[in-house]
Amino acid sequence: MSSSDPGSPPRVLTDIAALKALAHPLRQALLTRLRRQGPATSADLAAEFAEDRGATSYHLRQLARFGFVEEDTARSAGRRKYWRAVPQDVRLPREPSDPEIDAAAEELGRQWVAGAERELAAYLSDRDSYGEFATAAMHSFGGTTLTAEELAQFGEEYIAFLARWHRDPEEAPPNSRHISVVFHAFPTPAPGADAE
Repeated sequence: MSSSDPGSPPRVLTDIAALKALAHPLRQALLTRLRRQGPATSADLAAEFAEDRGATSYHLRQLARFGFVEEDTARSAGRRKYWRAVPQDVRLPREPSDPEIDAAAEELGRQWVAGAERELAAYLSDRDSYGEFATAAMHSFGGTTLTAEELAQFGEEYIAFLARWHRDPEEAPPNSRHISVVFHAFPTPAPGADAE
């Protein structure tokens, strides 16, 4: 999951507490909402997600505790506190040395993939309603032959490319909309190999 500041180094989630904090489904939804649509208050988010305001406020504070969101002090006034996503390239550890971190990272990765699949299915089921965006959308499936080192470099180049196109939602032109980008680069399983 990347919504990055092009100049910042990747944040690899190796802290079990941060992984567990981010794995909560409502926190995932709140963070995604802030990344895609910009700052909001806990009351705004509670209404959007049909949640209790106290619970929403608690989850925002937990996200802030681990550096995923922060107060938007330029917008906040008095008791009305706005929250915004912290732009960062968030990654799961590639080779966790701790089984608990490995399990938490695997669960979070599953959540990210499942969310991407749900969004793609929703888009495809109603593709015609997206007008010029449906015409501009790209779906591709391909492959190449790489060494492990080249695969790692390929991924870094992809992230850098995506970061070049990152735009704060509040700075987007009126005719724009959030675009989901899903990327997978992995060794092709042998024919007949079943996923576990």
